[in-house]
Amino acid sequence: MLAKLSTYSLLGIEAVAVDVEVDISPGALPKTILVGLAEAAVRESIHRIERALVNSGYLRPVDRIVINLSPADLPKDAASLDLAIAIGLLVASGQLQSDRLSQFAAVGELALDGTLRPAKGTLSMALAAKERGQQGLVVPVGNAREAAVVDGLDIIPVATFSEAVGFYSGQLEIPPAEFSWQEAVDQYGRYAIDYADVKGQESAKRAVTVAAAGAHHLLMIGPPGTGKTLLAQRLATILPDLSPEESLQTTRIYSAVGRLDPGQPLLLQRPFRAPHHTISEAGLVGGGSVPAPGEISLSHHGVLFLDELPEFNRRTLEVLRQPLEDGTVTISRAMGSLTFPANLMLVAAMNPCPCGYRGDPRRQCHCNPPQIERYLGKLSGPLLDRLDIHIEVPSVPFRELSDQSPGTNSAQMRALVLRAREVQRRRFRGLPLKLNGRMTPGEIRRYCKLHTEAEQLLKQAMEQMALSARAHDKILRIARTIADLDGQDTIGVAHLSEAINYRTLDRSYWH
Repeated sequence: MLAKLSTYSLLGIEAVAVDVEVDISPGALPKTILVGLAEAAVRESIHRIERALVNSGYLRPVDRIVINLSPADLPKDAASLDLAIAIGLLVASGQLQSDRLSQFAAVGELALDGTLRPAKGTLSMALAAKERGQQGLVVPVGNAREAAVVDGLDIIPVATFSEAVGFYSGQLEIPPAEFSWQEAVDQYGRYAIDYADVKGQESAKRAVTVAAAGAHHLLMIGPPGTGKTLLAQRLATILPDLSPEESLQTTRIYSAVGRLDPGQPLLLQRPFRAPHHTISEAGLVGGGSVPAPGEISLSHHGVLFLDELPEFNRRTLEVLRQPLEDGTVTISRAMGSLTFPANLMLVAAMNPCPCGYRGDPRRQCHCNPPQIERYLGKLSGPLLDRLDIHIEVPSVPFRELSDQSPGTNSAQMRALVLRAREVQRRRFRGLPLKLNGRMTPGEIRRYCKLHTEAEQLLKQAMEQMALSARAHDKILRIARTIADLDGQDTIGVAHLSEAINYRTLDRSYWH
């Protein structure tokens, strides 16, 4: 007897439909044959599925069983196919009759006692099921809230294999899981940190505001303990809330790699990723025989923070160059290439020298010029050119640390950022996610025109600081953002001067 039903397998962060066909031949030599380019995780699941059937009170077929996973040329490497294969075995052996097989796909990993464990990538699978025109998706209870985000699809939560069988047979009616955007925002969308926690550093907060307003990449330079990490960690609190579309895109990535918290339906705070400087290229950009996203893609629509930037492997840092320019990561393997989204803000921090105390009035620096030169030389010029804003973060005086008056907080900074982003939304109407930090050279010429006095200032800076053409464009983008924060249509000398001051590593002080 032949049984057929649908499930889904992940390829990167995308879900691909897989048709499970189970054929049982009575009287033949007992053997189970699994075909369809199944990887080790799927091949080994047969023994687990058989014991789950028996421990759930059903008979394990002892005839010749052929299980086909179609399309045959798609690698399948996930335990989420367990539930569909088990249901197919019951139908093919005559233990289950169902008219719901074609309308409801099934995903989930089976335990030996028949309970269902959450599966990676359920959100992508629900989106694929909707696109395929199916009525619903049967999922483990732990994935129900995540999959229920998709409108127009019935998400059936089941805790055990027996419940799934009861639903498919029609003997057990299970109401579809529901999702409330506002409830999710109230539960998962509030930040517990604030820029009010950062004492002093008002000039650094100003630079962070500029960076957030135009989505400019930021580099902070200063001695240890000056608040660089605190400033970076709070950046997400002043960015606009994730839109439903952005939240869905980011959640798909976290779901595909199993990083979504149990029971959490969506990511509703912008991601903040801070990998250690020992991270490998594959860990940063993504990789594997079947490529999986790395830290760059996990920062999509959020912030990637690289502390102690010169301590990172130089080759590892160089892989950032494409994502910072294009907003995507492409990984090529023998089986083909996969592209992951990587629209992020890069925030980096570094000490001014190996000991960290160069320029600190309270501590003496013991580094000699060759040591400092080697330290700064770990960072390539092309990478530094892609960091829009370079600022110094000096030590905070005691009077500022002990000052009880509130400094600039996240709400004040966020109000400025939202106002500037609204200006950019109107400027780039019709271009999604377009911000000043992503302007093309043609858009720079159109929207960053300078009067004679400002143009003369930029020319002088280019000559004295030996700036590259990319740095020239960075300064104009930053100046455009500063003017937007100031509510001005025209870039003035003050806006341009502030933008030039944000190119610390280009100034002669560092050479």
